[in-house]
Amino acid sequence: MSDDRDINAWREWHEHRLATVSAPYGPLALTGTHWIADYPEGRIPAVPGRWRATADGVVLSASAEEGLALDGKPLDGEARLGADEGPPAHSRLTAGELRFVVILREGEWAVRVFDPASPARAAFQGVEAGPYDPALALPGHFRPYDRDRTVQVENADGRARGLGLGGELSFTREGVRHTLQVAVDSGDGSLWAVFGDATGGRTSYRFRFLRPGTPAADGSVTVDLNRALLPPCAFADHFICPFPPPGNTLAFEVAAGERRLKGALVDGN
Repeated sequence: MSDDRDINAWREWHEHRLATVSAPYGPLALTGTHWIADYPEGRIPAVPGRWRATADGVVLSASAEEGLALDGKPLDGEARLGADEGPPAHSRLTAGELRFVVILREGEWAVRVFDPASPARAAFQGVEAGPYDPALALPGHFRPYDRDRTVQVENADGRARGLGLGGELSFTREGVRHTLQVAVDSGDGSLWAVFGDATGGRTSYRFRFLRPGTPAADGSVTVDLNRALLPPCAFADHFICPFPPPGNTLAFEVAAGERRLKGALVDGN
C-alpha cells in the first residue's frame, strides 16, 4: 500500500514539474543571458534601453518609446536595479510579453530575457522520466562541514565559477556507501546536489540536480533518486548551470527521475 502512495506522490510531483517547466515564463522561455560587461556602449541587441553595471547594481536608461515598463508603469528615464529574487513571471521589468530578469554572479551583472513565444517552449514534447523505483528511495544522512567550502567547477557556458558546498550527504545502495557533496540553502536548510551517474550522456542528460529537502535534527533525510531533476540548462542553452563537483558522479545507473527532454539526442542534449 505504501508503494502505491509513493508512486502516486511521484506522479503528482512529475505532473507539477511538467507544468512548471512548460509555464509561460518557465525555463523553456529563456531566450538570452546577456552579460552587461560585454556591451560597454550599453546597448544589448534585441533588448530595449541602455544598460550599465555599477558596484551595487544596474542602471537602466530608457525612453517611453522603447516600451519598457517597471513595476507596471512605463519607464521614461533612469532606474537603478538590483538582482531579481522572485520568479521571472513576477519580474519588475517588462516589454509586452517579454520579462527581463537581472542576475548577479560572482560580481558580474547580466540581464536575462524570457519570452513565452520562445522556439524551445513551442517545440517542447515533455520530459522522459521514471519509471518509479522504490529501491531508489534510500535513507540518507547529512553531515555539515565545519565551515562552508567553495570549489571551482565548470559551468554549462564553459566558464569556471565557485560552487558553495555546506556538507556531505551519504547513503547506502546494495551494500555500497555513496557520498555527495551538497549545498545548503541559507533560508530553510534544504539540501541541493549536482550529480552525475553512469547513464549521463548516454540515456540521460549529462548531469542532474537533486533536492532531498531539509534534514531532521539528527541529520537523517531521504535520498529519493526518483526525483532527480533536469538542470535548467537542459531546457535552454542560456542557463549557466554548474557541473558536478569532484566526487559527485555516482558509479551506478540512475534510470529513474527526469532523464532528458522527449525527442532530445543523447550526449547531454
